Amino acid sequence: MSRQLFLWMTVIALWNTSVIAQQAMGSGAGTNSPEIGEDYSVTFRLDAPHASEVKIMGDWMPANGWVPGSEVMEKDEKGVWFHTTKPLEPELYGYSFMIDSFRTLDPNNPFVSRDVAILTNIFMIGGGEAELYEVNAVPHGSVVRRWYNSPGIDMERRLTIYTPPGYENSVLRYPVLYLLHGAGGDEEAWGELGRSAQIMDNLIAQSMAIPMIVVMPNGNVSQEAAPGEGSEGFYKPQFMVPGTMDGTFEEIFPDIMEFVESSFRVKAEKSFRAVAGLSMGGFHSMHISRYYPNTFDYVGLFSPAILPYQNRTAKAYQDIEGTLIRQIENGYKLYWIGIGKADPLYNNVLDYHYRIEAMEMPHTYHESDGGHTWKNWRVYLSEFVPQLFR
Repeated sequence: MSRQLFLWMTVIALWNTSVIAQQAMGSGAGTNSPEIGEDYSVTFRLDAPHASEVKIMGDWMPANGWVPGSEVMEKDEKGVWFHTTKPLEPELYGYSFMIDSFRTLDPNNPFVSRDVAILTNIFMIGGGEAELYEVNAVPHGSVVRRWYNSPGIDMERRLTIYTPPGYENSVLRYPVLYLLHGAGGDEEAWGELGRSAQIMDNLIAQSMAIPMIVVMPNGNVSQEAAPGEGSEGFYKPQFMVPGTMDGTFEEIFPDIMEFVESSFRVKAEKSFRAVAGLSMGGFHSMHISRYYPNTFDYVGLFSPAILPYQNRTAKAYQDIEGTLIRQIENGYKLYWIGIGKADPLYNNVLDYHYRIEAMEMPHTYHESDGGHTWKNWRVYLSEFVPQLFR
């Protein structure tokens, strides 16, 4: 071997070693966080030797209204902050760190979700109820993004559609669930945060749900699509965008139905249509189902943001009681309401339950623990879907 070739091989080896070392340093090698123990307790670690205080905020902690709970972490002699939870139940969890009042992510955990403009690390305790949220060895459906024209607002818009396993190779027609997101969400929310595709795959595989198409539209009428996915480009998502809950989405909802029923093999009858949603989406589901009172046989309100509607002037919010009566007279098979007892919207939803109960409007009212959280909404979806189209 020539001296020159030897020198070149040495340089390459040193360069590769340097790159690997830099990559290891950049990825936080040596710090394991989160670490799930055999008893399902979870330990979090953060290397921040110069911090005065570090807190962890996690959705397994009791919230104070809309404010998530937090706990102060401990610091070891090497400057690594740590915290170990009590054993946690099977679930998909989110968390973040607060370093001297500055909120940040866990640099050792690459798994992140976006809710409105907030990024949160996620991890899962498997088994139990969470098996529905996992990707299991079962047949899988497809998730596609489609653009459609909405003549009601003269806009091209995007939605997400789940088709059940085998749809592409079948000639069958399927029932449809229209699944609506909450304020600040978009057509990606139910898929990413709600694990809707995994829940549908697993329920269908266990014969707990009828194979169906799930349509997840964007409920913000001022948006073409999720932030960064439309011609508006990249911008910071907002909790309440223009046109939110002003009646427009209810009025143009037939644009979505027309596109779905002309583009996919669906059963376009009332008995094969369902509409459900969380928070703002529950509000929309309540109003869409009564504004078109002979269109849906199944309605699901998950922690619905039912606000006093006496002050609303939009056409879609007029004659609430009259349209509810027509909905009752037309008949339906399921009107399902779920709310957490710690949800800030609890009293509003309870009042609505009493209101329609006084009207002798048949419905199922379900209270659970917890608050206004994705944990509850995933459970509600898992409980609602098996009751559809039977």
